[in-house]
Amino acid sequence: MADPLRTAIVGAGIGAQHLEAYRALPDRFEVTAICDLDLFRTRAIAGELTVTDDFESLLADPDLDIVDICLPPHLHTEAILASLAAGKHTICEKPLATSLAEIDRIEVAEAASTARVFPVFQYRFGPAARALSALRDGGFLGTPLAAALETHWNRGGDYYAVPWRGTWAGEMGGAILGHAIHAHDWLSFAMGPVASVFARLATRANPIEVEDCAALALTLTDGTPVTSSVTLGAASDTTRIRLVYQNLTAESGTNPYKPAEGEWAYLARDPTRQPEVDAIVASSQEGPNGYAGLFAAISDALSGAPSGPVTLADARASIELVTAIYASARDDRPVSLPVASGEPFRQSWLPAL
Repeated sequence: MADPLRTAIVGAGIGAQHLEAYRALPDRFEVTAICDLDLFRTRAIAGELTVTDDFESLLADPDLDIVDICLPPHLHTEAILASLAAGKHTICEKPLATSLAEIDRIEVAEAASTARVFPVFQYRFGPAARALSALRDGGFLGTPLAAALETHWNRGGDYYAVPWRGTWAGEMGGAILGHAIHAHDWLSFAMGPVASVFARLATRANPIEVEDCAALALTLTDGTPVTSSVTLGAASDTTRIRLVYQNLTAESGTNPYKPAEGEWAYLARDPTRQPEVDAIVASSQEGPNGYAGLFAAISDALSGAPSGPVTLADARASIELVTAIYASARDDRPVSLPVASGEPFRQSWLPAL
């Protein structure tokens, strides 16, 4: 077996959850250091690991294989580019970038590097994702017909007490970029790419700069109509995904942060096939979930596995959709994907402040 991949985490916020997942995969990863400007916070989770606030010193370590970036969104692109320039495989939390222009820069840098970039979409890893893939492979789904998504979470003063949150300069976007992005990626994983979107965005639940409510009408490339409802003013945190196919309807529970690990219902349209569906679902429950599932897939990919994890192309599709949503809402028009080369929102969706 190959030696574990030596990994450094940059950012001790969500990085704490990454660290827990790496520790569940000791044969695949060895976390050697955590980098954060807040050394007190970092020492609280690091244990015996090296703690540093010097990002450049990490990149200079010739024995380091992976840099895992868990920084605020506006810092992602430059950190990714520096990591690739140092020849380090790079994992980065969502959103991977905050414009299509930044994605373009990352793609060029990855092509010129010996290293690879892996965006973080851990919602794709869990029993529900495995069951849906197995049902698709077994021919039990049929043509997608419709879907409905809900990202109804509760975010208030405590959440926005972090200075960079709720601002265009810090978060670079609101609920569309930082919260619903996972449900929208799951839609692409489960049913296919988005062809167009008409969006309504609003700031109604919190006194912040960015949007915290949204209503989206999406059409997939095969014509499937989809609705997505988003708010950060709900009484509780709920994510719900309902996918209607020709032969089967799949519906999640309400687990907000791990929908692929929650209770799902898989209902065959032909009741006589329900036992077959149930058997496939039951046989696809085992495997690593969430961040551990993603990191295991990254390890497999770096070992030469033919079916890779979430890729830079998936990150581009995600940012394409975010770009189209902001363009639609600002201009009050439907927007087609991929976003046209002359679309000014490709450079930035930030409003003129």
